[in-house]
Amino acid sequence: MSRYRIGSFLFLIYILVGLYVAWIYDYITPALLKDVAEALLATFLWFVILLGGDLHVG
Repeated sequence: MSRYRIGSFLFLIYILVGLYVAWIYDYITPALLKDVAEALLATFLWFVILLGGDLHVG
């Protein structure tokens, strides 16, 4: 493995462990994930909102 691949793999593990710890300590909640999903949908599908669509999840 090259140094770049090892570094990328370690960074991915670091991010995954951080997400797990944030979930366990309630920094990431289902309500937060819902809000983030709605924000991402609104960002990438903004034209649907302009046409009168509703992108609220749930």
